[in-house]
Amino acid sequence: MKTEINIENWARKEHFAFFDCFEEPFFGITAAIDCTVAYQKCKDQNRSFFLYYLHKSLVAANRTEPFRYRISGKRVFIYDEIHASATINRADGTFGFSFMPYALDFTDFEILAKKEIERVQGSKKLMPEVSAENVIHYSSMPWINFTSISHARSFSVPDSCSKITFGQMTTVGGKRSMPVDVHASHALMDGLHVSQFFDSFQKLMNE
Repeated sequence: MKTEINIENWARKEHFAFFDCFEEPFFGITAAIDCTVAYQKCKDQNRSFFLYYLHKSLVAANRTEPFRYRISGKRVFIYDEIHASATINRADGTFGFSFMPYALDFTDFEILAKKEIERVQGSKKLMPEVSAENVIHYSSMPWINFTSISHARSFSVPDSCSKITFGQMTTVGGKRSMPVDVHASHALMDGLHVSQFFDSFQKLMNE
Protein backbone atom coordinates (compact mmCIF):
# COMPACT_ATOMS: atom_id res chain seq x y z
CA MET A 1 0.00 0.00 0.00
CA LYS A 2 1.10 3.56 -0.62
CA THR A 3 -0.17 6.98 0.41
CA GLU A 4 0.33 10.23 -1.46
CA ILE A 5 2.17 12.98 0.38
CA ASN A 6 0.57 16.42 0.25
CA ILE A 7 3.54 18.32 -1.16
CA GLU A 8 1.98 21.72 -0.43
CA ASN A 9 2.07 20.97 3.31
CA TRP A 10 5.29 18.95 3.21
CA ALA A 11 8.30 20.28 5.12
CA ARG A 12 10.45 19.23 2.16
CA LYS A 13 8.36 21.10 -0.42
CA GLU A 14 11.13 23.49 -1.49
CA HIS A 15 13.86 20.87 -1.21
CA PHE A 16 11.85 18.52 -3.43
CA ALA A 17 11.21 21.23 -6.03
CA PHE A 18 14.88 22.20 -6.05
CA PHE A 19 16.49 18.77 -6.36
CA ASP A 20 13.81 17.02 -8.42
CA CYS A 21 14.74 19.04 -11.51
CA PHE A 22 18.42 18.02 -11.35
CA GLU A 23 19.76 15.80 -14.13
CA GLU A 24 21.42 13.79 -11.34
CA PRO A 25 19.58 14.22 -8.02
CA PHE A 26 21.29 11.24 -6.38
CA PHE A 27 24.02 11.67 -3.77
CA GLY A 28 26.16 8.98 -2.18
CA ILE A 29 27.64 8.33 1.25
CA THR A 30 29.96 5.46 2.18
CA ALA A 31 30.56 4.42 5.78
CA ALA A 32 32.02 1.41 7.58
CA ILE A 33 29.73 -0.88 9.54
CA ASP A 34 31.08 -2.95 12.44
CA CYS A 35 29.92 -6.48 11.73
CA THR A 36 31.91 -8.34 14.41
CA VAL A 37 28.87 -9.41 16.44
CA ALA A 38 26.67 -10.16 13.41
CA TYR A 39 29.32 -12.27 11.66
CA GLN A 40 30.01 -14.34 14.78
CA LYS A 41 26.30 -14.88 15.32
CA CYS A 42 25.85 -16.15 11.76
CA LYS A 43 28.90 -18.40 12.10
CA ASP A 44 27.66 -19.85 15.40
CA GLN A 45 24.19 -20.49 13.97
CA ASN A 46 25.43 -21.63 10.53
CA ARG A 47 23.36 -18.98 8.76
CA SER A 48 24.03 -16.86 5.70
CA PHE A 49 25.93 -13.71 6.65
CA PHE A 50 24.93 -12.12 3.33
CA LEU A 51 21.22 -12.64 3.95
CA TYR A 52 21.61 -11.55 7.57
CA TYR A 53 23.15 -8.15 6.81
CA LEU A 54 20.87 -7.70 3.82
CA HIS A 55 17.87 -8.24 6.08
CA LYS A 56 19.12 -5.94 8.84
CA SER A 57 19.77 -3.16 6.33
CA LEU A 58 16.26 -3.62 4.92
CA VAL A 59 14.76 -3.41 8.41
CA ALA A 60 16.75 -0.21 9.04
CA ALA A 61 15.60 1.26 5.72
CA ASN A 62 11.96 0.50 6.49
CA ARG A 63 12.36 2.23 9.86
CA THR A 64 13.85 5.34 8.20
CA GLU A 65 10.80 6.93 6.59
CA PRO A 66 12.40 8.74 3.62
CA PHE A 67 13.66 5.40 2.28
CA ARG A 68 10.00 4.52 1.72
CA TYR A 69 9.34 7.63 -0.39
CA ARG A 70 9.01 7.29 -4.16
CA ILE A 71 8.45 9.86 -6.90
CA SER A 72 5.81 9.33 -9.57
CA GLY A 73 5.73 12.19 -12.06
CA LYS A 74 5.53 15.27 -9.86
CA ARG A 75 3.86 13.38 -7.02
CA VAL A 76 5.47 11.76 -3.98
CA PHE A 77 4.19 8.63 -2.28
CA ILE A 78 5.15 6.85 0.91
CA TYR A 79 4.94 3.05 0.89
CA ASP A 80 3.95 0.98 3.90
CA GLU A 81 7.02 -1.14 3.31
CA ILE A 82 9.84 -1.59 0.84
CA HIS A 83 11.47 -4.76 -0.42
CA ALA A 84 14.91 -5.84 -1.64
CA SER A 85 16.04 -6.18 -5.24
CA ALA A 86 19.52 -7.63 -4.85
CA THR A 87 22.02 -8.71 -7.49
CA ILE A 88 22.70 -12.45 -7.25
CA ASN A 89 25.94 -13.86 -8.66
CA ARG A 90 25.96 -16.95 -10.87
CA ALA A 91 28.64 -19.58 -11.39
CA ASP A 92 29.27 -18.38 -14.97
CA GLY A 93 30.35 -14.93 -13.76
CA THR A 94 27.08 -13.17 -14.60
CA PHE A 95 24.38 -11.99 -12.22
CA GLY A 96 20.64 -11.57 -12.12
CA PHE A 97 18.38 -9.16 -10.30
CA SER A 98 16.12 -10.62 -7.61
CA PHE A 99 12.99 -9.65 -5.71
CA MET A 100 13.01 -10.49 -2.00
CA PRO A 101 9.88 -9.46 -0.08
CA TYR A 102 10.34 -7.69 3.24
CA ALA A 103 9.63 -9.51 6.49
CA LEU A 104 10.48 -8.16 9.93
CA ASP A 105 11.47 -11.62 11.18
CA PHE A 106 14.79 -12.81 9.75
CA THR A 107 13.75 -16.46 9.49
CA ASP A 108 10.68 -15.53 7.44
CA PHE A 109 12.80 -13.34 5.17
CA GLU A 110 15.52 -16.00 4.86
CA ILE A 111 13.13 -18.70 3.66
CA LEU A 112 11.81 -16.64 0.76
CA ALA A 113 15.20 -15.10 -0.04
CA LYS A 114 16.86 -18.51 -0.38
CA LYS A 115 14.16 -19.63 -2.81
CA GLU A 116 14.69 -16.46 -4.85
CA ILE A 117 18.47 -16.97 -4.91
CA GLU A 118 17.97 -20.51 -6.14
CA ARG A 119 15.62 -19.29 -8.86
CA VAL A 120 18.01 -16.57 -10.07
CA GLN A 121 21.04 -18.87 -10.06
CA GLY A 122 19.11 -21.44 -12.08
CA SER A 123 18.06 -18.87 -14.69
CA LYS A 124 19.85 -16.88 -17.38
CA LYS A 125 17.42 -13.95 -17.16
CA LEU A 126 18.62 -10.58 -15.92
CA MET A 127 15.33 -9.18 -14.62
CA PRO A 128 13.29 -10.69 -11.77
CA GLU A 129 9.88 -12.28 -12.34
CA VAL A 130 8.39 -9.82 -9.84
CA SER A 131 9.29 -6.14 -9.89
CA ALA A 132 8.08 -2.97 -8.21
CA GLU A 133 9.19 0.58 -7.49
CA ASN A 134 9.02 0.10 -3.73
CA VAL A 135 12.37 -1.67 -3.63
CA ILE A 136 15.93 -0.84 -2.74
CA HIS A 137 18.48 -1.80 -5.37
CA TYR A 138 21.12 -3.85 -3.56
CA SER A 139 24.56 -4.97 -4.70
CA SER A 140 27.28 -6.87 -2.87
CA MET A 141 30.94 -6.71 -3.90
CA PRO A 142 32.77 -8.89 -1.35
CA TRP A 143 36.00 -8.66 -3.38
CA ILE A 144 36.55 -4.89 -2.88
CA ASN A 145 37.13 -2.85 0.26
CA PHE A 146 35.90 0.32 -1.45
CA THR A 147 35.73 3.83 -0.02
CA SER A 148 33.26 5.22 -2.59
CA ILE A 149 31.20 4.02 -5.51
CA SER A 150 29.12 5.28 -8.43
CA HIS A 151 26.23 3.71 -10.33
CA ALA A 152 25.25 3.27 -13.96
CA ARG A 153 22.23 5.48 -14.60
CA SER A 154 19.80 6.02 -17.46
CA PHE A 155 18.69 9.62 -17.06
CA SER A 156 15.77 9.09 -19.45
CA VAL A 157 14.23 6.52 -17.09
CA PRO A 158 12.59 7.95 -13.93
CA ASP A 159 14.15 6.43 -10.84
CA SER A 160 13.85 7.36 -7.18
CA CYS A 161 14.80 3.99 -5.64
CA SER A 162 17.66 4.11 -3.17
CA LYS A 163 20.71 1.96 -3.88
CA ILE A 164 22.78 0.22 -1.22
CA THR A 165 26.07 -1.55 -1.91
CA PHE A 166 28.08 -3.76 0.46
CA GLY A 167 31.84 -4.24 0.14
CA GLN A 168 34.52 -6.57 1.42
CA MET A 169 34.64 -7.46 5.09
CA THR A 170 38.06 -6.88 6.64
CA THR A 171 39.46 -7.67 10.08
CA VAL A 172 41.72 -5.35 12.08
CA GLY A 173 42.57 -6.00 15.73
CA GLY A 174 39.83 -8.60 16.03
CA LYS A 175 37.16 -6.19 14.76
CA ARG A 176 35.36 -6.97 11.52
CA SER A 177 34.07 -4.11 9.39
CA MET A 178 32.45 -3.70 5.99
CA PRO A 179 32.01 -0.63 3.77
CA VAL A 180 28.41 0.19 2.96
CA ASP A 181 27.43 2.76 0.37
CA VAL A 182 24.04 4.47 0.15
CA HIS A 183 22.91 6.37 -2.94
CA ALA A 184 19.61 8.22 -2.57
CA SER A 185 17.62 10.97 -4.23
CA HIS A 186 18.27 14.36 -2.65
CA ALA A 187 14.70 15.28 -3.60
CA LEU A 188 13.52 12.75 -1.00
CA MET A 189 16.16 12.80 1.74
CA ASP A 190 19.32 14.43 3.05
CA GLY A 191 22.51 13.31 4.74
CA LEU A 192 20.70 13.41 8.08
CA HIS A 193 18.35 10.64 6.99
CA VAL A 194 21.18 8.52 5.63
CA SER A 195 22.97 8.89 8.98
CA GLN A 196 19.77 7.77 10.74
CA PHE A 197 19.73 4.70 8.51
CA PHE A 198 23.37 3.91 9.35
CA ASP A 199 22.70 4.34 13.08
CA SER A 200 19.72 1.97 12.91
CA PHE A 201 21.60 -0.55 10.77
CA GLN A 202 24.55 -0.58 13.16
CA LYS A 203 22.32 -1.15 16.20
CA LEU A 204 20.62 -4.07 14.44
CA MET A 205 24.01 -5.56 13.51
CA ASN A 206 25.09 -5.30 17.16
CA GLU A 207 22.12 -7.22 18.53
